[in-house]
Amino acid sequence: MAWPAFGQAEPPRVIWEEKIEVASGEGYRGPWRMNDSAFHYVDDPTVAMDEQGVVAVAWADNSRQDIFFQIYEPGGGARFATPVNVSGSPTIFSWLPRMVMASGDAKDIYVLWQEIVFSGGGHGGEILFARSTDGGRTFGKPVNLSNSIAGDGKGRLTRRLWDNGSLDLAAGPKGDLYAAWTEYEGNLWFSRSNDRGVTFSEPVRVAGGSDAKPARGPSLAVGDDGTVYLAWTVGEDRTADIRVATSGDRGGSFDAPPAVLRSNGHSDAPKVAVDSAGTVHLVYAESPSGVFGRYHIRYTRSTDRARTFEEPRDISNPQTERFESVSFPALSVDGEDTLSIIWALFPRRGDYPRGLGFTASSDGGRSFAPPSVLPGSSDPALGVNGSQQGLLTRKLAVNGAGALAVVNSTFKRNDSSRIWLFRGHPSKR
Repeated sequence: MAWPAFGQAEPPRVIWEEKIEVASGEGYRGPWRMNDSAFHYVDDPTVAMDEQGVVAVAWADNSRQDIFFQIYEPGGGARFATPVNVSGSPTIFSWLPRMVMASGDAKDIYVLWQEIVFSGGGHGGEILFARSTDGGRTFGKPVNLSNSIAGDGKGRLTRRLWDNGSLDLAAGPKGDLYAAWTEYEGNLWFSRSNDRGVTFSEPVRVAGGSDAKPARGPSLAVGDDGTVYLAWTVGEDRTADIRVATSGDRGGSFDAPPAVLRSNGHSDAPKVAVDSAGTVHLVYAESPSGVFGRYHIRYTRSTDRARTFEEPRDISNPQTERFESVSFPALSVDGEDTLSIIWALFPRRGDYPRGLGFTASSDGGRSFAPPSVLPGSSDPALGVNGSQQGLLTRKLAVNGAGALAVVNSTFKRNDSSRIWLFRGHPSKR
């Protein structure tokens, strides 16, 4: 059944609190000289939240070339006097983290990121993982999950253009952890941990190969029954389509062939989530005219474990007059199966984004609130959105009660850079 994009149910209202400045730095980006580059700015935030409303934020400080971490209490105050260093590799750039936060007595926190290690191939990149068992006060020694020379973490559009941060991390209902990433050479890799991140399996290839299009932008989600869903798109294809693979054995194997959402346009940057009923929700960006065209955010869902999907719908129109294109969505589902979606706003195609769009659905994806600009996310005085090394990020988290946490970075060239946290909660009507 095809549903209208807007207007069936009363749209959920969100009250946004005043944004919090998490970190700040210079705004200088020099020429690329590998790990000797003069990159003096903060960037690449990601966010997670527990059921009590405690928010964890991780980001890259390129001046120090490491991933840093901070906790924010439900009242908005920072837990630690100074941010915690996660990666501990000050001579190697660490970029574009992903994070999972588990509630419990110890509050386990897991962080995955891309480290620009040059291991002998033509492109630098390895996938690193670290965990904390004391609520983020300390992190263990990082573990290299990829151990290759293929340029891991790169999501290729063309031979000369890619986004870093082509990776993802998710947790299962039994404490399992799942990691996925792509490499410049095109393969999509997957690894799992059945012991809360103490060890990970040898990576297995889910997609790619010498005769395949390069995989790009993986997204992971896990249902309450333990089913693992892995979505991605491909590069070097004007009419790239979204793939979705499914594992019913806790990541031991994936069904083949994957489901494919076919269209004549260029589909990119998918995000997947699963609700309490097992419905699989998927959002992505699509440009009818191909790569570098005018993108929209499209939504679809599956009620049969990703075997088939409904006809996708555009949920980002009407776009405001200030923005010509939108892309790179994020998606989360709360305990009442309310869907929240954000995306990057582009005043002009080919330029950096300036702000975040937002919509939500209170009826399981049947209809959505009219799209709006996240308050405080589009400020010309702060420059452009960050993500200087790639726009494949995960900036949105919700908890079971419907509280929201959104992170963003801003970059004003030769002036300043900042990491921001936006907190919201549903209105009590």
